[in-house]
Amino acid sequence: MTLAVRVIPCLDVDAGRVVKGVNFQNLRDAGDPVELAASYDAQGADELTFLDVTASTGDRGTMIDVVTRTAEQIFIPLTVGGGVRTVDDVDRLLRAGADKVSVNTAAIARPEVLREMSERFGSQCIVLSVDARTVPEGQPPTPSGWEVTTHGGKRGTGIDAIEWAERGAELGVGEILLNSMDADGTKAGFDLAMIRAVRAAVSIPVIASGGAGAVEHFAPAVRAGADAVLAASVFHFGDLTIGQVKDSLRAADLVVR
Repeated sequence: MTLAVRVIPCLDVDAGRVVKGVNFQNLRDAGDPVELAASYDAQGADELTFLDVTASTGDRGTMIDVVTRTAEQIFIPLTVGGGVRTVDDVDRLLRAGADKVSVNTAAIARPEVLREMSERFGSQCIVLSVDARTVPEGQPPTPSGWEVTTHGGKRGTGIDAIEWAERGAELGVGEILLNSMDADGTKAGFDLAMIRAVRAAVSIPVIASGGAGAVEHFAPAVRAGADAVLAASVFHFGDLTIGQVKDSLRAADLVVR
């Protein structure tokens, strides 16, 4: 059975507003998260991802009130991430209305937290967010050439991105949110090589993120192995609609919802 490709808008939230930049720099305002969430639900988005992009950098938790108000406005699955450190944080977000919780920085600090979360709430609730970039020149190389970053892409870890995705799957997460930090906000297309490498390493669903700029970019990401495609600025600023992306996937003979 072929699973339908999911189209997922992403709300990067800072101080209660949706923001978007290039490579996580020079963030600009993109609107109210609650209003945008309701709009995407009405447009036919399959899911919604809400990322508090400064929670880890600012050493604070995800804004529960915004999550609650967003969840009240939509009838599609909601994934929330940013500043999630403990099992209790996951519990709080699920009670606030999230369907899934995305973890990045805390898992790198202590990988076992992924197993604790997935065992308590079920794998289907836990998403490992892998913010990956090409290892900068002068830094020790990784086997794949990509490394995991934290704090919104600001800090390199030296951890191989492909091995980390594989480790997350072993620890019980239900999904990988694969963010290409090199492609983020560039609108130059998804990092197909990275998607293929992660797809070869894990059997759980992979969400491709980073680089979407035109309808022609989405089908290649799916053909490279993505189960879902995520985008932000092209939706927020009206470059593309959810319907246009789904039509392009259908035209490529891919199954969409």
